[in-house]
Amino acid sequence: MKQNYKNHARLVAGYHGVLAILLVAGLIGSGVNLYESLYSSNLYSASLITLLFVCSAIMFMFVRIFPLKAQDRAIRAEENFRHYLLTGKTLPPGLTMSQTIALRFASDEEFAELTARAMKENLQPREIKQAIRKWKADHNRV
Repeated sequence: MKQNYKNHARLVAGYHGVLAILLVAGLIGSGVNLYESLYSSNLYSASLITLLFVCSAIMFMFVRIFPLKAQDRAIRAEENFRHYLLTGKTLPPGLTMSQTIALRFASDEEFAELTARAMKENLQPREIKQAIRKWKADHNRV
């Protein structure tokens, strides 16, 4: 399938759907269980189960955030190098990480021009992606 603005976002059903739903259901269920156990002998067990689900929810977020930060750094280095090869200069220092990530979809023909426009007009990532005429697919980022 040819990648473009409308279909470039990528969701993993097992992670973004199934696991997220199971974690929310577990958090709710463990919270109800903890509430019902407040005045019983099961309070310790119920609190441990709730703690496990809270820890799992925190891990769910960080398991996603940490690799994305590493990918962001790699994208910044790649796009900085690409800009240098095309223009002889590094990326403008005022360009945000989000703008740089959006620019990675631009073809070499329009990359430098769109970078300058993104800086001048302070374009949002969505606007940058919509301005791309010749999309350069990125199938490796999740």
